[in-house]
Amino acid sequence: MIIRVRGRRLSWVDFGGSGPTMLALHGSFGQASVFAPLAERLTMRMRLIALDQRGHGMADHGGPFTREEFVADAAAAINALGLGPVLVLGHSLGGITAYQLAARHPELVRALVIEDVGAVMRNPEVEHPILDVRGWPTRAPSLVALAEAIKARGVPDTSYFLQSVVPEGDGWRLLFDPDEMMDVQRHGLGDWWTDWLSSSCPALLLRGARSMLLSSELAADMVHRRPHTTLVELPAAGHWVHDDDPDGCADAILDFLALG
Repeated sequence: MIIRVRGRRLSWVDFGGSGPTMLALHGSFGQASVFAPLAERLTMRMRLIALDQRGHGMADHGGPFTREEFVADAAAAINALGLGPVLVLGHSLGGITAYQLAARHPELVRALVIEDVGAVMRNPEVEHPILDVRGWPTRAPSLVALAEAIKARGVPDTSYFLQSVVPEGDGWRLLFDPDEMMDVQRHGLGDWWTDWLSSSCPALLLRGARSMLLSSELAADMVHRRPHTTLVELPAAGHWVHDDDPDGCADAILDFLALG
């Protein structure tokens, strides 16, 4: 479904469900539908809505891709859909948006679930904070061919990226533009401690034990420094916690919200 906010189109998916409403914000390269497996496990206890953020999925392309714009989009979407205050789940890029939203618009956020992203996104705290996708192929005659072309760029597991494709003509294309994604990622770099510490709502920090973006040390520091914050580490998960361990991810969320 499409909504128009702030002069642009954003797309959203309503997975349904009863109970409190949670807004889910995907990471870079993703789209709203990446939360479908998690939704299957959550919608018995809550309503889950996911948003295609600018430059992703079926939302309008084109910047600017500043942090301020992503946060303003999320706030406008919540208001346009008549949702606030809501639970907000954010993965990676979406996690930064989520805790910045809570800091800047506390009236819209009841609680946070932050999935595998830190209060700092830069070297040396994160060894490789940007995935270089410059020159990536955007189209191929088949999904297999597109996967092989991406693997040739040094990405052994293409499954996450292939969640953001659509059939087009006699082939398939990515829903994201590589150059735009470089800009999105660059604007995600920074020290965001002030935002992380500026909200007081309950927060759950989910970390994949095999994560390459959120160290156990940084995660522990985030929980130590912010009141009302709980850390759950999932041993079988990497950065894409909701994909790697949807059952564990859902259980942690429901336990945190006392909905299990």
